Amino acid sequence: MKPMKCRLKIQNMIKLELSSATQHSPIPTQSNFLNWLQAVYLLPKTGQPIISIYLVDKPESARLNEQWRGKKNATNILSFPAGLSETSPVFLLGDLVICAPLVHEEAIAHNKIIEQHWAHLVIHGVLHLLGYDHIVESEALEMETLEIDIMRNLGYSNPYEVLLTTEVNKHHES
Repeated sequence: MKPMKCRLKIQNMIKLELSSATQHSPIPTQSNFLNWLQAVYLLPKTGQPIISIYLVDKPESARLNEQWRGKKNATNILSFPAGLSETSPVFLLGDLVICAPLVHEEAIAHNKIIEQHWAHLVIHGVLHLLGYDHIVESEALEMETLEIDIMRNLGYSNPYEVLLTTEVNKHHES
């Protein structure tokens, strides 16, 4: 069965279950996460999706990445779709596991603004929960285009463009 891809936007209906097992700080607020989640065009039907976000450190990310993907290293985000329910008014869309220290390190290493990198990864993860993928080039282009559009709607720049170092340093210092 082909994954369901949807772009119906609903406001103020997402339920976020946020938990943290990381000592890394700073991390985005629950309000930030909700704003990014609501920016993604979500549901094929009416209902309230529940999205769980778990913030972890590198050892837990590496353990889960090896368990579920067969890769021995930590990764920035893992997406675990739960499947869409057509009958329940409240349903679990899926889980996102985000490695907080790796997000921070990647942002700095790739001259990205940390908040924008967090936003991009959350958007990217939710699109995976909705059935989007980037293994096939045509699907990758579709997914990246959606990510760029959603990021721009939030007032962020294209996440696939590298910013000038001086612009990034200004944001990292504030």
